Amino acid sequence: MPLDLRFCDAGTTMRSLPVADPGTPDARGPLRYLWWVARSQAAPMLIGAGLAVLWWLGQALVPAALGKAIDAMAARDAGTLLRWSAVVLGLGVVQAVAGVMRHRFAVFAWLSAAYRTVQVTVRQAARLGATLPKRLSTGEVVSVGNSDIAHIGNAMDILLRGTGAAVAIVAVTVILLATSVPLGLVVLVGVPLMAAAVGPLLKPLHRRQHEQRDLQGDLATRAADIVAGLRVLRGVGGEQVFAARYREESQRVRQAGVRVASVESLLEGAQILLPGVLIACVTWLGAHFALDGRITPGQLVAFYGYAVFLIAPLRTLTEAADKLTKGHVAARRVCRILSLEPEIAGGGGRFFTGEGTLRDGGSRAEVRPGRLTALAAAAPQDALAIADRLGRFAPGDVTVGGAPLADLPLAEARRHILVADNGARLFSGRLRDELDVRGTAGDEDVRQALYAACAEDIVAALPEGLDAYVAESGREFSGGQQQRLRLARALIADPEILILVEPTSAVDAHTEARVAERLGKARAGRATLVCTTSPLVLDRADHVLYVEGGVVRAEGTHRALLETEPAYRATVTRELTRGED
Repeated sequence: MPLDLRFCDAGTTMRSLPVADPGTPDARGPLRYLWWVARSQAAPMLIGAGLAVLWWLGQALVPAALGKAIDAMAARDAGTLLRWSAVVLGLGVVQAVAGVMRHRFAVFAWLSAAYRTVQVTVRQAARLGATLPKRLSTGEVVSVGNSDIAHIGNAMDILLRGTGAAVAIVAVTVILLATSVPLGLVVLVGVPLMAAAVGPLLKPLHRRQHEQRDLQGDLATRAADIVAGLRVLRGVGGEQVFAARYREESQRVRQAGVRVASVESLLEGAQILLPGVLIACVTWLGAHFALDGRITPGQLVAFYGYAVFLIAPLRTLTEAADKLTKGHVAARRVCRILSLEPEIAGGGGRFFTGEGTLRDGGSRAEVRPGRLTALAAAAPQDALAIADRLGRFAPGDVTVGGAPLADLPLAEARRHILVADNGARLFSGRLRDELDVRGTAGDEDVRQALYAACAEDIVAALPEGLDAYVAESGREFSGGQQQRLRLARALIADPEILILVEPTSAVDAHTEARVAERLGKARAGRATLVCTTSPLVLDRADHVLYVEGGVVRAEGTHRALLETEPAYRATVTRELTRGED
């Protein structure tokens, strides 16, 4: 849901997330992507950085003001003491106001980066379509939403605080140099040395984080596979086997996390040790200079205050190194998704008229208007390949009405050609909404589709009927019930060309016979292709294509092919073909 943030500095300024158009990301590399994210919200980032600088400077100037007040007290100058006391109070107010506003802009930058990453990733997933699961695992994609967006958001947040911290260190160094050149040089030389000391930890941290991220993606994929196939695993007694495999992979992720934590612990220790050494040096030198009379007591207090203050900005810089490293790893994963190209291009500007034969040149399979065509393949993968080409999910020499299907805009092809297979899922939500995905079907249309799919009993058994809530993936329904509901959803969509892949493989023979009888009537006047080897469905088809070796070898009615084609008869009746001994 959109998130509205109101900024007090602008009075009534309202910023809504996510933005309507996230823009075109720069996916040429992780650093380019992070820079694109920052540029996409340039104004909030610049304002946030300015507020961070003001916030840090408000803290950095307090020790100097305190030192002046202490010197005024030592000189018994009440007027000067009051003025510097007022300065300290003013700096506190500046810190409070700037700190609140800085945090608001930091939260906005974090959320904006996270939302923008989710938007461009989801948009790319929709663009890739069937290409995405072929190129990336489920866990790889899920991990982007689980962890990567947080790391990218953290990178934007730390840029604001890190900028202010760097300015504060420079300001303190200038003040120290103006007061005491040796003390200023200690800080000026010490800060780069601290950064250089942390550097060797970043490369192994980067490598181990990358390894852990890969293992987390693999584990998420394993978990998704187990959940999706839990019913089958229980049926074959494979729960313990897969549980052992998951446990083994989980331990590998844990060990990788420990390896990452070992480097992070060194980095955390360095964040305390290195600033502490610098503080000790500054305090020791300042104390000796005060004893020698080279600096005043107030300046000594100020130097000690600066030494203590420097812990925060120096630690912020080391934190920035850690978070930017994690953001770099996360951005690399996002760029991997964004750099993928769909197997199917978008097509030209021709529009589908709803007429004409859909023909696959590779297999010579044809789907004609007004006819229920069945395709029986000796090898199931051949039927799937033909369905993918006809539905434009895979490249091929496919024509519709004699013109190349590739010339049709992809959105137009998806609207008029529907491929429904058993890999489809039921989404969570109100059942009616999940069946009528376009929201255009009337009550009678829904009723007729449920009747044709023999799914009326499923709805009748639900206390709330079509208003019942469907859980994720429709897990409350059996495999056969899910298949019938998916068929009803395809029929409600009522496309000009419908391609069904094994729509009755999970139902009993009695139900299958009723579906076969009703399907042709429900699709009267439309082009329908059913990929199946079920004799009950084949017998009700207007025309049957027999595919062997990826090519149509015979066609005709089911009964005619049974009499004239032994290979077809063996395929659809599950007979054992006899070869030469």
